[in-house]
Amino acid sequence: MKNNISIDLAYKSINHVGEELCGDNVEIVDNDECRILILTDGMGSGVRANILATLTSRIIATMMRRKMSVDEVVSTIAKTLPISSVNGAAYSTFSVIQAFHDGRVYIVEYDNPECILIRGGKVEKLPFTYRNIEGKEIRECEFRSQIGDSFAIMSDGCLYCGTGDIMNYSWDWKALSECAEKAAGRSRNAQQMADYINASCKELYGNVPTDDTTVAVLRIQEEHILSILTGPPLDKSDDYRMVEDFMETKSIRIVSGGSTSQMVARVLNEKLVHIDGDLDSDIPPMAKIHGVDLVTEGVLTLHKTVELLERYADNDVSEDFFLELAKDNGATRLACYLMEDCSTVKLFVGKAVNVDYEEKTLPFDISARQQLIQRLIDVLKKMNKKVEVLYY
Repeated sequence: MKNNISIDLAYKSINHVGEELCGDNVEIVDNDECRILILTDGMGSGVRANILATLTSRIIATMMRRKMSVDEVVSTIAKTLPISSVNGAAYSTFSVIQAFHDGRVYIVEYDNPECILIRGGKVEKLPFTYRNIEGKEIRECEFRSQIGDSFAIMSDGCLYCGTGDIMNYSWDWKALSECAEKAAGRSRNAQQMADYINASCKELYGNVPTDDTTVAVLRIQEEHILSILTGPPLDKSDDYRMVEDFMETKSIRIVSGGSTSQMVARVLNEKLVHIDGDLDSDIPPMAKIHGVDLVTEGVLTLHKTVELLERYADNDVSEDFFLELAKDNGATRLACYLMEDCSTVKLFVGKAVNVDYEEKTLPFDISARQQLIQRLIDVLKKMNKKVEVLYY
């Protein structure tokens, strides 16, 4: 990876009205060389379209993970999956963005709307060339990315937004690219940009989408690191080393835990100041340590943070979710940091057992701190964050 560069990926889908399954599918592949974003659009809607899109994306993901060529990928798809006997239409269309850690970007598409590139705040035309593979015309391009580049790929449901039986002829690729331009300028990460574009499409459908509609976004940006230190080390003699490792990382710094914050304050020779304010019956109050961005209580706060992140990752973001997020407490502040302000999360995890939690009855299973940390790791990866874990 280039120094201080991250590749941020996210997507958002809405289903065809009346369908439980989406006829579009997105796969994300990570390897030592690159991150790959794959969007496929199955013919029709519902179960059949979902199967076609999923099968196509899995074939592409598996072959690209093995570093096979696009010719081999398209040839395999053409030979493996059927063509409609009714109209001869493709079983599934696809778009692929391969972003290498050295700055190169390769894009290949078949029959999906053209990828949108936002560079320097403006739409920039991609240098596509066209060729035929197994009777299918594909477009592709390869070039070097720049910090700040934003890419949007989409299914054709994004182009055919309209209410009822009336086509919205003013909403074409140009209008969609202008929407992506606004979304890139108003968002801080790939998820927010995808949400913005998808919400605009949903609004044009009058909230009754007559096609599966998916937007996937890839952004090249400076790496933003957030570090969380939670739990004292198993061996007390490692206190200094753990805190030193945590503090020397250039990042947003979060300390989570009562005894943990006391340890950090002692090692740093700083005062631990408790914050007075409106008390939250569910979340313990926060504190302050000079040099640390946020200091919270431990297990209860982390548990609530993980719950919020899991709802966010599962797209359970109703009005109640935002009302919960609007509360000012340690859990909501930490959740917002993790959702909006970082691409990489470093976890500094102490293995010492907190006797207080063993002796108290808590409203959830806390047999080990590691269970909660693992849930946090899992949801962060689901949010496409890079996660590094150090145990002490």
